[in-house]
Amino acid sequence: MMTAVIFFVIVTTIIAIITTIIFITKGDPNYRKSAKRNTMNLTIIYVIATILSLIALAFYIWLF
Repeated sequence: MMTAVIFFVIVTTIIAIITTIIFITKGDPNYRKSAKRNTMNLTIIYVIATILSLIALAFYIWLF
């Protein structure tokens, strides 16, 4: 039973490595554009979260 599980894990790992290598070789021509957009969206989210956190902290300090 244990050898079957070990065999399954090894086969799954090999398949995962092979498919990862296959997908790595295919480039995405729109990567730079989408990465820039994602970075901008993430930056906006962090700025909003920071501002809201500072407002919450100021409100907490004001109350106590």
